[in-house]
Amino acid sequence: MKLPERFATYLNKTPALGDGAFIAPSATVIGDVRLGNQASVWYGAVLRGDINFISVGNGTNLQDGVIGHLSDEFPLEIGHCVTVGHGAVIHACVIEDECLIGMNSTILDGARIGRQSIVAAGSVVPQGMEVPEGSLVAGIPATIRNPLSPERRQGLRKWAEKYIEVSKAHQGLLRAT
Repeated sequence: MKLPERFATYLNKTPALGDGAFIAPSATVIGDVRLGNQASVWYGAVLRGDINFISVGNGTNLQDGVIGHLSDEFPLEIGHCVTVGHGAVIHACVIEDECLIGMNSTILDGARIGRQSIVAAGSVVPQGMEVPEGSLVAGIPATIRNPLSPERRQGLRKWAEKYIEVSKAHQGLLRAT
């Protein structure tokens, strides 16, 4: 199969796309990247799986301008139904299921964001930080601010579900042009 220009094989590693995955025309996906079913990579985003692997779970969305990279020591692992906001930099970390990563935030090497947590917009999660499940973290450097209510935690999945529907609309729009 010939890949579109915005995909690139690197060191014999080719991106793998799940069913219904959406990759915007201006997004770039390189090397050992595995996108789950109905995952979406939006305009201007870059996933560079060159020295380790990147895995993106089902229903996860990486919004406009997100940069995803890794290190020799740590891959980039993103769970299911995660929303990564515009302009975020996620580097060699683990983001568990149903998290919301705020716009222009940065998560550094070896950090782990626990399930159903929120990283506030503009925050910097330092290397190796462990964020417990169901937490709100904010600041530079990010600190744990408080636990999320059960209602807020349950609402996180709805963001990902919304972007699944939006990606379908964009796929249709792009096919029509």
